[in-house]
Amino acid sequence: MTTLRLILGDQLNPEHSWFKQPSEDVVYVLMEIRQETDYVLHHAQKIIAIFAAMRDFAVQLRESGHRVHYLAIDDPTNLQALPANLDQLIKQYRASLFEYQAPDEWRLDQQLAEYVKQLVISGQMVDSEHFFTARDEVAQMFFGRKQWLMETFYRHMRVKQQVLIEAGGKPIGGQWNYDHDNRKSWTGLPVEPKDIRISHDHSDLWQTIVAAGVKSFGEPNAEQLAWPLNRAEALTQLDAFIKQVLPHFGEFQDAMSHRSWRLFHSLLSFALNTKMLSPYEVVAKAETAWREEQVPLAAVEGFIRQILGWREYVRGIYWAHMPGYQQHNFFGHAQPLPQWFWNGQTKMRCMAHAIGQSLEHAYAHHIQRLMIIGNFSLLAGLEPAAVHRWYLGVYIDAFEWVELPNTIGMSQFADGGLLATKPYVSSAAYIDRMSDYCKGCFYDKKLRTGERACPFNALYWNFFARNTDRLSKNPRIGMVYRQLAKMDDEVLQAMQMQADSIRKRLDEL
Repeated sequence: MTTLRLILGDQLNPEHSWFKQPSEDVVYVLMEIRQETDYVLHHAQKIIAIFAAMRDFAVQLRESGHRVHYLAIDDPTNLQALPANLDQLIKQYRASLFEYQAPDEWRLDQQLAEYVKQLVISGQMVDSEHFFTARDEVAQMFFGRKQWLMETFYRHMRVKQQVLIEAGGKPIGGQWNYDHDNRKSWTGLPVEPKDIRISHDHSDLWQTIVAAGVKSFGEPNAEQLAWPLNRAEALTQLDAFIKQVLPHFGEFQDAMSHRSWRLFHSLLSFALNTKMLSPYEVVAKAETAWREEQVPLAAVEGFIRQILGWREYVRGIYWAHMPGYQQHNFFGHAQPLPQWFWNGQTKMRCMAHAIGQSLEHAYAHHIQRLMIIGNFSLLAGLEPAAVHRWYLGVYIDAFEWVELPNTIGMSQFADGGLLATKPYVSSAAYIDRMSDYCKGCFYDKKLRTGERACPFNALYWNFFARNTDRLSKNPRIGMVYRQLAKMDDEVLQAMQMQADSIRKRLDEL
């Protein structure tokens, strides 16, 4: 009696209970399939890194005594889709039971649930044993409430998990959130820490991927790819981050600079989202570092909030609003992405750097994603679904459960406020305050109109002017509308004309 167990490319957790004891009656299946490479155009490094990590995981399982069937992208027996391959393998191994871990993406969850329904053998889904919360826990917590707030959820999770909590359920230090302490710009000091990640040569794998006809974009960097292959490498990276980088993460987590593509960020999201690392251990190690007086409280709290709070919260938003969340378009935006989203060639220095590093490294940190690329996309009226597909494809850590709410809800406010309490947009002033991007830019950060005026300025004021009916009653942006009301009509009209001109020639910026 053979059991066939499916392992998806983002389920590379050797600590899962499945793997406690090898059995000759269990066959583990991993597949490199066009179904997963082609549903959206992906960054080359994302495809390489996931395939390389899957291959490494298969080797680990075999060395631990498990039976593994690995379908490579160029295997002649590979039918390039989950159902077809599973049908073939169930027949090959004469399996009497099919099992799979709960997928994190709705489309895969539905596909596998439907597949199990039509099986003539038994089939079942088991927990991935990864997250702090169940899929529906956020929805249950906020059931019947008009507004869901991440801060409310985050405080609940702090108490529930007893993280940075003292007796009586009070936050250590007397504050739940130290965000106001974490907004410094970076002048070059302290010096950016050395990147300790191990580089791997995946040239052969990359050639196999290309030969198989898989399309991608971005820089492959296959000869020296530094994203972790396995849990051991991810743990080394985590320990180095805690000891060397986390002390400065907090105060500079929102900073941006053309001199650095990573600054003091952990680069752990790929390992977390492929489940090489557990969020439990990441949070625990960060808290321990504070208790051992290695890291300031504000830095630890800010880091833990991203994992225990935001990461779990957006997952809850995702499952509460799927299917159909990707179709939200509150502002009715329909502009196609400018061509420079695919090559980074724009005169806007901030966008050139943020997009350029995304194409080079398959990574940008949260403020670059939100307040540079996302900010411009919303102000310019780019189609939210197109922005979503770009984000989902370009970033190494982007899986739909975490990327879709962050893009549609947080970045583009396309859900009308289901996730965020206001649109996160700014003029050039914020970008200049938090980065060095404006220095040496073709555009002048102080000008609102004219050929050399920073596009963010006219687009910012025009965005609020043309969305008065939708946004003017939002209490979090009342100051913007008070400023608009004081503006001279001729000034507003000039910025309207400037913004209209910008949106008509996005490819030329």
